[in-house]
Amino acid sequence: MADRIITGLDIGSTAVRVAVGHVLPPEAADRVHVIAAIEVRSAGVSRGAIVSIEEAVTAASTAIEQAERTVGVSIDSAVVGVSGSGIISQSSHGVIGVSRTDGEIREEDVERAVDAARMVPTPANYEIIHVLPRSFTVDGTAGVRDPVGMTGIRLDVEAQIIQGLSSHIKNLTKCVHRTGIEIDNLVLGALAAAEATTAARSRDLGVASVNIGAATTSVIVYEGGDVLHVAVIPVGSEHITSDIAIGLRTSLDVAERAKLEYGSAAAKDIPKREEIDLFDLGAAESEKISKKYLCEIIEARVEEICEKIDRELKKIDRSGMLPAGVVFTGGGAKLQGIAEVGKRILRLPCTVGYPIGISTITDKASDASFATAVGLLLWSAESRAASGDGSGLASKMPNFGSIGKTLKKALKSFLP
Repeated sequence: MADRIITGLDIGSTAVRVAVGHVLPPEAADRVHVIAAIEVRSAGVSRGAIVSIEEAVTAASTAIEQAERTVGVSIDSAVVGVSGSGIISQSSHGVIGVSRTDGEIREEDVERAVDAARMVPTPANYEIIHVLPRSFTVDGTAGVRDPVGMTGIRLDVEAQIIQGLSSHIKNLTKCVHRTGIEIDNLVLGALAAAEATTAARSRDLGVASVNIGAATTSVIVYEGGDVLHVAVIPVGSEHITSDIAIGLRTSLDVAERAKLEYGSAAAKDIPKREEIDLFDLGAAESEKISKKYLCEIIEARVEEICEKIDRELKKIDRSGMLPAGVVFTGGGAKLQGIAEVGKRILRLPCTVGYPIGISTITDKASDASFATAVGLLLWSAESRAASGDGSGLASKMPNFGSIGKTLKKALKSFLP
C-alpha cells in the first residue's frame, strides 16, 4: 500500500495541512481517494514565507507524524505547495525547427519547444516554478492542442511562465527536507487549489479561481482550458481579523472568534438591533457590540479584495466577462456572504468552491480550506498517470496527455 500512497503538503501562514490518499483506477468516477486530512497550527511562517526554519520544521513534522499515525504507513515523499506574495507570471514564446527528414513532430520536439519558451529573462532572485504551454503552432497553423504526430518543419509554443522568489523556494525546500520528506514536485498552491475546485468545462469557458488565504489572495484566470493570468494580492483573511480588532478595540483572538462565529460579508442582511457580547468570545469584560457593525467592518475589507480582483481582470480585458464566473476557495472563502459581495463588485457569477473529483473518508478533506492540499494530491495523480506510474487521468494542466512525461520532467528539473 505504501507505494500507492500520495501526499500533498500545504505549509501556510496559519496552518500546515497534509492530505494523504491514493489514485483511483481510470474507470472510477473520482480521481483520488483521500484517507487522511490533517491540520495543525502553523509556526515560523509569515505572509506565506518561512521566517523561522526551526519553527516551520516542527509544525510540518507534527502534521506529517499525525498523518502517518492516521494512515498507518510511513510517508516518504510529497507534492509541496508554494504560496506567498513573491509570485509573478509572464507570457513566453518558444520556436524550434523540426530536423527529422519525415517532418513528424515527436515528444522530444515538444520538449525542445518548451525549453525554448523557458529561455526568458528572469528577474534577480527569482526562479521558474512552472512552464505551462497554452497552445502550439505548426507551420503557421495556430491553436494546435497536441502537436505530437503531426508533420511540419517549424513548431511554436505559447506558454505561461510562473516564477517565485528563490529565497522563499529554497527555504521551503530546506524546511521540507529537514522533516525527512522528499519533494516529488513543487506546485504553485493557487494552481493546485484551482485544480481541486474548478471543473474542466469551467476552465474551457473562462473562470477565475480565487484562493483567499490568511495573508494573501491568489487569482488564477483560465480560458480555453489554459492559464491566462496569475496574480497574488497581498490581502487576506488576517486583514479582516485585524480590522475587526481595531474597529471593536479588542484582541486579535476575540476578533477572530467574532469573525468565525458571527461574521458575514453581507451586512445588509443583519438586523440593526442584534448584539454580541464580547465576553462570550473571550474578552476580559462584558461589552456588547452591534452585530451589524461587525459585519460592516468585514464587508468593507471583502469589497476591497473584490475590487483588487477586478483590477487584475481588467489587466487582461476580462472584467465582467468570464462565463463561468469566479470560484472563491481557501479558508477565507468560508466567510458567510462572500459570494454575494463578489457578485455585486465583480458583476459575475460567484460561488464558494470545495474540492471535487475525490472520494474521502473524512469530511475535512471536503472543506474549502483543504482545497490546496487536496489539489496537490490531484496534481500528483496526474503526474503519475502521465509518467505511467500508477493509474489516473492523463495530464490535463494543460490538456496535453501525450506530452505529460515532458511536463513532469520539466517540473522536476525546477527543484532547487
